[in-house]
Amino acid sequence: MGAVSVGFVKQFGANVMHLVQQKGSRLRPTVLVNPDGPIVGEEAFFDQLGTQTAQKKTTRNSDTPIGTPDHARRMVTLFDFELAVLHDKQDQLKMLADPTSRYVQSQAFALGRAMDTEIIVAASGTAKTGKTGATSTTLPSAQKGVSASAGLTIAKLLSAKEILDAAETDPDEKRYCIVSAKQVTNLINTTEIKSADYNTVKALAAGQLNTFLGFEFVRSQRLETASSERLVLCYLRTGLVLAVAQEITTRMTERADKSYAMQVYASLGIGATRMEEEQIVQVACTE
Repeated sequence: MGAVSVGFVKQFGANVMHLVQQKGSRLRPTVLVNPDGPIVGEEAFFDQLGTQTAQKKTTRNSDTPIGTPDHARRMVTLFDFELAVLHDKQDQLKMLADPTSRYVQSQAFALGRAMDTEIIVAASGTAKTGKTGATSTTLPSAQKGVSASAGLTIAKLLSAKEILDAAETDPDEKRYCIVSAKQVTNLINTTEIKSADYNTVKALAAGQLNTFLGFEFVRSQRLETASSERLVLCYLRTGLVLAVAQEITTRMTERADKSYAMQVYASLGIGATRMEEEQIVQVACTE
C-alpha cells in the first residue's frame, strides 16, 4: 500500500475510497455478549451449572435425596486492540477531501475484524476452566467432523446437526454455521439440479436466504485453516461468550511531537471463550 500521498489532488477525485475489506464484525450477533453485565478487570469469569438426576421414591417417609450438581467456570482474559494513523497538516492542503473521518471508519472496520478473529479462535481453541481458570480444556475429537478429503457437503452438515441434537442442545437457541465463500460453492456443486436441496442452496448463494438444515449461515474468510483444510464452525449462540470491557473508542488529537499532525486513534477491549464443548462442532473442509 502507498502512503497518504496517493490521495494528492494532482489526478485524483474528491473522495477517499475504502478498498475491499470486511467492514466490521459479522460474528458478534451470533454469540452471547457480556451475559452477566459490564466487564471490569483483566479477567472475566462465567459460571456453569451441570445437570441433575431425579431419584425415584420407593418408600413412604423416605429421606429426602440431596443432589450436588456440578459447578464449573470459564475464564476470559481481556485484551486491548489498538491502531493509529498520523495525518500531516501539509497533506491536508494538497487534498480535496479530509480523510480523517474515513480513517476512523477504517479503524472501526479493523477492530471489528479483530473481534471476529477472537471469537473464531475461542470456538475451537483451548478454554480456561476452573475457579481460577487454571485448567485447560480442549475441543474433543467427538466435536470434530472428519474431512474425508472433501469440501463442505450436505452429509457433513447433517453430521454436525446430529452431534448437536444428540447432545440435547437447546432446540430454541439459534444455530449458526460459519463458512468461507468456498463452502457455499461446495454445496452447490454437491447438489443435483433435480434435488430439492439445490434450489435452497442456490438461494443461499444468491443471498436470498441464509438458513439451511436449521443453521443460519454467516460467511467469513477469517476461519482458521489447517493442512489446506478450512475449519468450518457450527455452534449455538449460547456456546460462545464475547466479553467486551471497552467498546470501540476513537480519538483525534494533535501531536505536538509530530509537527502538530493529527493522530487518529482507535481501541477496543475484548476477550472470548467457549462455554461448552457440546455446543460447538468443527467441520474440516478441503479447500
